Amino acid sequence: MGKVISKRLLLCLVAVAISVPVLGAESAPAKSVEDFKLRSHLGREWSLSDFADKKVVVITFLGTECPLAKLYGPRLTELQQQFADQSVAFIGINSNTQDSNTELSNYAERYKIRFPLLKDVGNHVADAMQAERTPEVFVLDKDRKVRYHGRIDNQYGVGVSRDTVQRHHVAVAVEELLAGKPVSLPKTKPVGCYIGRVKKSKPTGDVTYSNHIAAIFNKRCVECHRDGEIAPFPLTSYDDVIGWEETIVEVIEDQRMPPWFANPAHGEFRNDARLSKEEKSLIYKWVKNGMPEGDPAELPDPPKFTEGWRIPKPDQIFHMREEPFTVPAQGVVDYQYFVVETGWDEDKYIYAAEARPDNTSVVHHILVYIIPPGEREQTDSRDVLVGYAPGSTPVQLRDGIALKVPAGSRLLFQMHYTPNGYEQHDRSYAGVCFIDKKDVTKLRKGRLAINTRFRIPPNTDNHSVTAEYEFHRDESLLAMTPHMHLRGKAFRYEAIYPDGKKEVLLDVPKYDFNWQLKYILDKPKRIPKGTTIHCTALFDNSKNNPANPDPDKKVRWGDQSWEEMMIGFFDTIPIEENNQPKLSKNVEIDPTGEWSWERRAGLKMVEESLSLKLEGDKLSGVLNTQNGPIEIEDAVVDGRRITFQVKPAKFRGAILDFDAQIDTAEIKGQATFTIEKVGKSQSFPWVARRLETSDKKANK
Repeated sequence: MGKVISKRLLLCLVAVAISVPVLGAESAPAKSVEDFKLRSHLGREWSLSDFADKKVVVITFLGTECPLAKLYGPRLTELQQQFADQSVAFIGINSNTQDSNTELSNYAERYKIRFPLLKDVGNHVADAMQAERTPEVFVLDKDRKVRYHGRIDNQYGVGVSRDTVQRHHVAVAVEELLAGKPVSLPKTKPVGCYIGRVKKSKPTGDVTYSNHIAAIFNKRCVECHRDGEIAPFPLTSYDDVIGWEETIVEVIEDQRMPPWFANPAHGEFRNDARLSKEEKSLIYKWVKNGMPEGDPAELPDPPKFTEGWRIPKPDQIFHMREEPFTVPAQGVVDYQYFVVETGWDEDKYIYAAEARPDNTSVVHHILVYIIPPGEREQTDSRDVLVGYAPGSTPVQLRDGIALKVPAGSRLLFQMHYTPNGYEQHDRSYAGVCFIDKKDVTKLRKGRLAINTRFRIPPNTDNHSVTAEYEFHRDESLLAMTPHMHLRGKAFRYEAIYPDGKKEVLLDVPKYDFNWQLKYILDKPKRIPKGTTIHCTALFDNSKNNPANPDPDKKVRWGDQSWEEMMIGFFDTIPIEENNQPKLSKNVEIDPTGEWSWERRAGLKMVEESLSLKLEGDKLSGVLNTQNGPIEIEDAVVDGRRITFQVKPAKFRGAILDFDAQIDTAEIKGQATFTIEKVGKSQSFPWVARRLETSDKKANK
């Protein structure tokens, strides 16, 4: 469904810091950096004066676990190599209280850093230089005055990852200084995690980690923030948390973490990840008071996470492909698609499914689509079998509810990878559990309101696109999933009921393409026949949208992230159970027999027929079409009214409903052709006449 945006920057409760990057020059006088003396992770002592022979010195503050510092580690090595013979020195400084020398050594080895990497114990140098974040760069001239301060370049930001660098801030500044020119852009806004500073005041207060904060993190954060999961650092102990407190407060205040974007004024959702007001207040108070630890003996029991499958043992397991996929160290990775043959030679009914990442450190999300036989591998309107995202739950349907998958279907894995600074490999997989057809009571259905004909003008920041879905029978709404690409700004689902009443079902005022969230209702919601789901999407195609690939471009529908989509996905189940037979009553005329009619097919008329049989109160039959016979379903006679439906195999996902009055020699009424997946229908008149049997003809 598009090109990946690096999500590693937002993947956890404290993932990345910070505000949207903004560039801007300042004319303040250059500050001098005084000499300092620090030890490297290898034990050698270094001073700034050791580089007195260098024309330019580049100092970068780094953190070992900050996602941006990981992405930019290799970039710093590239810059060092670029200026290796031009009298330029590179120095890395780590001022984080939470980073040990061992972690610093691992960072240097992993990202091939060969310049001095110094430990600023007590963050004295960071304080003197007024550094706040990692990575944050200071470019010094020969007099050791700061001539550039800010970001390394503008490729990566909060929730944004461009294909290429648009401006190499550090490289340009160094080149201009070497050429004896003033730096054209002396300051940019640094983007990254806050430096974890040593606290200068003693922790106080009755809100402690042991009694209050650990329980909150266990409930809201540790699902992702633990060893082996996708979050860039753990939050499973007091020592893990110390140093991240300012970043924690910032991402909570910005409502970036935990990832949840639904307006609380509308609907209640089972998977609501928001912190409560009370939880936020406790965290803010704890940080303000200096993060007292409390008595470790009073810590709550740590959460237990299931190892292996969370569904029953799968009946069948599918890997996305035979060989692992290589995830590069940096840059943008297009969504990867892998088609898997299932070998299913009969319809399957699935009640449980789970997608599992092989390498959690780089797999941001997985979507496994169903491709029915004979259909193309596009994904815009496919049924989703199962998905995975950090903190998500597998599909586990109960009470006989199942998802029907036609015989001959294949599976399509859509993989969203997020580079984390060094090359990785992944071979993710999914498992399914089957249920016998006779035990199925209801089928889960995937629905969507979709608009593919929009045009988003260039340089517009609030362009509206709408789509509608009409319910043609009573159903229960289970969940909703809005989908747009990089210019997506907001999304809303609104129900317009048959009596004209309106209700907002889901409002996402701040849509984030990086998080493909499914909003699961706390309780299924009954949606009566005739209800319209009205979806409204807002797009920001202006320069104020930092994720916008090109604000000067008119944007249309397309698979890639620089194009756009407008889809309101939702899941439903029928109100009535599938195995509940419909019974006829008050039958005035027995419809048993053969009925025929003519219909236009292209330029010619074709004759089709209907065979009906009423046995007691059960009506059955076969519709004989030019494409072959089709058994009728949900057939019933009530007085003189006859209703039934057929599901033409030629039009997968379509239903043909018949509603007519029956007479001795004629059935006359309406037929309605409905594509239930998109809620579109068309009605037309239908008249069938009874065929005389051979016995009646002989008597005549």
